[in-house]
Amino acid sequence: MTGISPIILAALMLCAFMCLYRIARGPSAPDRAVGIDMLGTLIVAFTALMGLHTGHDWYLSIALAWALVSFIGAIALAKYLEGRAYDE
Repeated sequence: MTGISPIILAALMLCAFMCLYRIARGPSAPDRAVGIDMLGTLIVAFTALMGLHTGHDWYLSIALAWALVSFIGAIALAKYLEGRAYDE
């Protein structure tokens, strides 16, 4: 199998830097939360691409676990920013 396209890697890196910029400079907490959530999605995409490139299935296991943790973290952060308790 051929390597991962340099264009795809460059696009992922550019998106990651834009997310980091939004996390650092976001004018509000919800902007930062969206940046963190998008960065988690980019990590899942990168690990899935690495799994396709190398043929190792444990990369896909990492991607799945990261997606689940990112989802739970986004829900918890949204509830915190809304001012509600976790059990509501």
